[in-house]
Amino acid sequence: MEVLKGRVWKFGDDISTDLIIPGKYKFKTIDFNELAKHAMEGADPKFASKVSKGGIIVAGENFGCGSSREQAPVVVKHAGVSAVVAKSFARIFYRNSFNVGLPVVECPEVVDRVKTGDIVEVSLREGKIKAGNKIYSFKPIPTFLMTILEDGGLVDHYRKRGGFVWEREPTK
Repeated sequence: MEVLKGRVWKFGDDISTDLIIPGKYKFKTIDFNELAKHAMEGADPKFASKVSKGGIIVAGENFGCGSSREQAPVVVKHAGVSAVVAKSFARIFYRNSFNVGLPVVECPEVVDRVKTGDIVEVSLREGKIKAGNKIYSFKPIPTFLMTILEDGGLVDHYRKRGGFVWEREPTK
């Protein structure tokens, strides 16, 4: 999981949780594979039928704003998205993403320089995104969050380790 490579799916600013998974679906089922068929439907009605495993959403500011709907990052992950890169995130979406095992990174510089269809590589530990022949930097994911991601999310982390076990950050 340290390096993710995938096709870019570009979105703009203020993509709310209602655009990610409209409430009209959320209240009909708890089957995330079924809900994933409607991922990003409010922003791009055909997204779920076009995205393939490993796709990377790249978006503007305030991605995941709106309600604290924890289903939003779960649905994105179940749709096959391997990471979300944005200029900024709504804080609750940011934290919910790690809790469900979906990597999210803030890298404003790359957002304006890629388009849908580009292939990018995201190095979570190194804090680098390779897009074309350019490298963009972001704050690397801390070790304790990488551990949660590698375990598949917070619940799986707890199950796997028999509690909350954090690895220490390397000393510099």
